[in-house]
Amino acid sequence: MHHQWLLLAACFWVIFMFMVASKFITLTFKDPDGYGAKQEPLILTAVTKVEDVHVPEEKHWPEEFQPTGKAFSGNLIHQPLVHMERLELLRNVCRDTALRDLSHAAVSKFVLDRIFVCDKHKILFCQTPKVGNTQWKKVLIVLNGAFSSIEEIPENIVHDHEKNGLPRLSSFSDSEIKKRLNLYFKFFIVRDPFERLISAFKDKFVHNPRFEPWYRHEIAPGIIRKYRKNRTETKGLQFEDFVRYLGDPNHRWLDVQFGDHIIHWVTYVELCAPCEITYSVIGHHETLEDDAPYILKAAGIDHLVSYPTIPPGITVYNRTKVERYFSGISKRDIRRLYARFEGDFKLFGYPEPDFLLN
Repeated sequence: MHHQWLLLAACFWVIFMFMVASKFITLTFKDPDGYGAKQEPLILTAVTKVEDVHVPEEKHWPEEFQPTGKAFSGNLIHQPLVHMERLELLRNVCRDTALRDLSHAAVSKFVLDRIFVCDKHKILFCQTPKVGNTQWKKVLIVLNGAFSSIEEIPENIVHDHEKNGLPRLSSFSDSEIKKRLNLYFKFFIVRDPFERLISAFKDKFVHNPRFEPWYRHEIAPGIIRKYRKNRTETKGLQFEDFVRYLGDPNHRWLDVQFGDHIIHWVTYVELCAPCEITYSVIGHHETLEDDAPYILKAAGIDHLVSYPTIPPGITVYNRTKVERYFSGISKRDIRRLYARFEGDFKLFGYPEPDFLLN
C-alpha cells in the first residue's frame, strides 16, 4: 500500500511539472496572427509615430470632418495626416496677403453652380473639370438613388444635369445654401495645373470625344483672331494660342463671350473658392488610388459605393508630356500663364515647373 501511494504521488508530480513547462512554452513563444518577435519592433514604431503627431487631439481636425460620426479604421491612420497637411497648407496660403488676388474668390453663383449636392448623405462635391470628375459624378448619382450601380449609368446621362439627379447648390435658397456649406462633408479634386490645361486643350479642341462643336467652331476662332501671331497660319487652334489667351491679364472679355464653357480651364480658385469655403478633404489626382477610398471612408459612404476602377498609370504626372507641350512656347507666355495659375500651384502644393526656372 505504501508503495502505491508513492507511485501515485510521483505521477502527480510528473503531471504538475509537465503543466508548468507547457505554460512556460506558451508564454515564451506565443505568436498569434503573425505578431511574432520579428514584427514586434514594427508595431512599436508605428504606435510611437502616431503618438508623436498627436492624431487623437480634436483640435487638429476640421469641425465637420466626420459628419456621419463614423470613425476611421486603424489601417487608414496615415491618410488623415496627408490630408491634414494639405488643409494646413491651404490655410497658410489663404492667409498670405501677397497672394490674395490669386487665392480668393467670391462665393458667387458661378461657384455655387459647380457644387453638386447629395442631401441623403450630406455631401457637397465641387466640380473641377479634367480631373476625373465624371467618375465622382457617377458616385453621387448612385448615392442620390437615380441608379442602383455605377455600371448602370449611361454615359450621356452623367453630364445631363436635367436627368442625372444631381442638384446644384445654386438651386437652393440662401439660408439652405449656408446650412449645407456649414454642415455637409465637402470635397474636390485637383491635379497639376499645367497638366490639367493640356488635358482641357486636347479634350475640347483636338479630340472632342463628346462631339461639342462649339469649342472648335465658336471658341477656337475667337481665340485665334485675338492671339495668333502668324495670321497666315490656317491650322486650327494651337496650344500656343491657348496659352496666350489664358495668360492674358485681359482674358475676361473673351471669358464672358464663352460663358460656362470656360470651366474646363479656369483656376481651381475660380471654380471652388477654397479660401472662402471650408472643405473637408482636397484629393489629388496624382494620388487618387489612395485618396478615392479615403474620401469615401471620410464621408461615411464606403459601405454603399466604390470608386470606379482606375486604369494603371492614368493618374501619374506625365512630366515628359508637359515639357513637350510647353517646349515651343515662349518664356514670356509661360510666365504670364504661371502668373495667373500661381494661386493653384501654391494652394495645393504643386512645385513651379522646372522649365520655367531654367
